[in-house]
Amino acid sequence: SVCVQGGSRVMGSALNALWVLLAAAFLAALLLELLQAPRAGLGSCLFHDLIRYGKTKSGCGQRQAWRRLLDVPKRWFSHFYILSVVWNGFLLLLLIQALFLSRPFPIWLQDLLSALGGASQNQDVGDKHLSVLLVLMLLLLHSFRRLIECLCISVFSSGVLHIVQYCFGLGYYIVIGLTVLCQVPANVSNGEYLFNLFMQVCWYHILGIMMYIWASVHQHRCHVILANLRKSKSGKVVSLNHSIPFGDWFERVSCPHYFAELLIYVSMAIIFGFQNLTWWLVVMFVLFNQALAAVLCHEFYVNKFSCYPTHRKAFIPFLF
Repeated sequence: SVCVQGGSRVMGSALNALWVLLAAAFLAALLLELLQAPRAGLGSCLFHDLIRYGKTKSGCGQRQAWRRLLDVPKRWFSHFYILSVVWNGFLLLLLIQALFLSRPFPIWLQDLLSALGGASQNQDVGDKHLSVLLVLMLLLLHSFRRLIECLCISVFSSGVLHIVQYCFGLGYYIVIGLTVLCQVPANVSNGEYLFNLFMQVCWYHILGIMMYIWASVHQHRCHVILANLRKSKSGKVVSLNHSIPFGDWFERVSCPHYFAELLIYVSMAIIFGFQNLTWWLVVMFVLFNQALAAVLCHEFYVNKFSCYPTHRKAFIPFLF
């Protein structure tokens, strides 16, 4: 069986506290940006350096040389997805071995999950095994698609991101896989479970997968639209300038790919049966994280293009 031993309900709140803290930090940054609060001084420079990247970095004004030394190319986004494919693929392999071959997790992983607080949630309830397996598979599929898009579709300019943002992104994809694995119940039966697992399929698994596919398809279309702005009809890159995107969800919002990202995480919450508090905290973090990025991008478009469509919202159609 999968053995994740030790821990308590107090420890079980540790992972939740982490996601609440991250969500609160991005909510605070979003509110500060919306209120136009940080406008002068070193604190303002650091604040904008840590929330802006790529084209929105222009909002930082003239940056000193020593600050530019802490930049890395935005094209290094692909590193996030390489790490995610390798790491979360490894976790998926361990989970499959545990579910179908009755091989326990390595001791170091058991200890890590226990330290993160997974032990308190590892109750053998209903279809939790299938939900965890599906979410980890979809998370891996999402990372693999994004990696292919970064390497084969997207056209990156000379945009940069701060080294802190880069390290945060790497850490995020490690923690998100562990967050999924922390939801796995402690007691998994032996060989006959292979048959029983697929008997646990519920309506919300199907609904969540359908929503995941729908959001993923639209996110891919939006990334293709953005890439094509810099390509000729033959597919050759002809410009690195920014242009106004049109088509698909761009007709309603400035950053539909960020909105689709949120929907992808909501779809995983549905697969968990709507009841997984930890994953809803992850969704809350993604909401504020993507909303901040969308507001900054929307601001960039409005300031750069006088003819920018006034009916477009920044992030959520018709609302925000």
